[in-house]
Amino acid sequence: MENFLLWGFYFLTFYAFLPGLVSRTFGFHVFKRGRAKQEIALTFDDGPDPVYTPRLLDLLKRYDAKATFFVVGIHAEKHPDILKRMHDEGHVIGIHNYVHKTNWLMRPRTVKKQIHRTSDIIKQATGSRTAYYRPPWGIVNLFDFSNLGYLQIILWSALFGDWRKRVGADRLLQRMMKKLRPGEVLLLHDCGLTFGADKEAPENMLAALEPFLAAGQAKGYRFVHITEMIALSGRGKKAGRAKPSIGWTKRIAVACWMGWERVFHVLFRVKEVAEDCIFYYRIVPYHGKTLELSDGRSITDKDRVVEIHFDNRKLVKLMTESRSMMQLAVMLIREAKKGMPQLAHKLAADESVQPAKGIYGVSMINRGVEQFGFDVLPMPKGLFDTSTRFYLKLLLRVLNPAGKQRLADQSHPLEPRIIAMSMEHFWQTSASGRQNEPAPPRMKSAIHYDGSMHGNRDDIPPVSYDSSNAAREFTP
Repeated sequence: MENFLLWGFYFLTFYAFLPGLVSRTFGFHVFKRGRAKQEIALTFDDGPDPVYTPRLLDLLKRYDAKATFFVVGIHAEKHPDILKRMHDEGHVIGIHNYVHKTNWLMRPRTVKKQIHRTSDIIKQATGSRTAYYRPPWGIVNLFDFSNLGYLQIILWSALFGDWRKRVGADRLLQRMMKKLRPGEVLLLHDCGLTFGADKEAPENMLAALEPFLAAGQAKGYRFVHITEMIALSGRGKKAGRAKPSIGWTKRIAVACWMGWERVFHVLFRVKEVAEDCIFYYRIVPYHGKTLELSDGRSITDKDRVVEIHFDNRKLVKLMTESRSMMQLAVMLIREAKKGMPQLAHKLAADESVQPAKGIYGVSMINRGVEQFGFDVLPMPKGLFDTSTRFYLKLLLRVLNPAGKQRLADQSHPLEPRIIAMSMEHFWQTSASGRQNEPAPPRMKSAIHYDGSMHGNRDDIPPVSYDSSNAAREFTP
């Protein structure tokens, strides 16, 4: 029953809740707001509609405005002439699934089929394929990030409830005027035929859009499609990067993550090592291919292991206190150096550790951990590898003030690795490293200790640890 609940929790968390929450709230792996001085991006969902979309195109043409249309395949298939007109008049067309159905309720294969089918419809009508995708209701699942890597997912910075007729044109215009500012990605609807929408609602949208366009032009704003907004935003980012800081949205994200972590610790019996220690742990059966370790021992499927976790609250503190990535790396190594003896003392006193064959974890630290006795091993490709990559990148994005910049930097790609060592090797290094207090019985059985792993140094010399690289590749 515990395994069933565990996998159910993992599935709901990784497949649906976290991807949807974080992508919509914090823009993880999606584009939702631009950085521009005079440009606003107009986007329209659910069409094309044979009545309202041609009128919308006429209106945009009068104001020399460009837009992005995220079309539903079942509608686009019926009106290829409208798609061709969109393309010919300089607008951008994106995919909004073949039917307007949330990705949470479809298997990854079904989502891919819907997208490919709609892409084919667009190509047949316009002669070219699209590079953009907006999932219905902005809801993504885990596989959208991996399976749809060739498409840019586009969300929005503002929506106005224009799919409801009762909003009315006047109130809709008032809402839109509050977002008349550069960089916004505005979501409107040119079709009212989808579930939950009112068929005549686009009439109000058209009535409100014209004075909105006029007001924007009077202020010197330009209305552009998403390709231009992304290009402008890219140039803005390169022009000058602000020093990373934690704003109120990031603070809320961190608070939510810490709350989720506490629930996880309770549900799955994750144990604290010590109040000031960076490590947590739990005893679990290992599942996967045999891990061949450098000391000649191995960890095989269903062997009991000590699974180690980082204290993310302490990590946030280190990340916000560090003035540079190099300083962060040094601080992390110091915390790990201090935490390993604490971990050993805790495990030595925990009888449930007795049958464990090794210490095991997953990390994006690709250099440096060997000095603590760990072997660094590749992760087998599969669902666990994919979900782990997403989870760790998500964690970096939420917890690290420079996480967004780090993820955008492709010069040092993030690659999760398995870190592991046998319990025999762990007791050897731990027993030799404890110089001023008696060692617990398990540690006393240690035979030798390689002094290059631990010592009395207060710092880590550059020759033994590339701090800058470790910082770049660090994720909890």
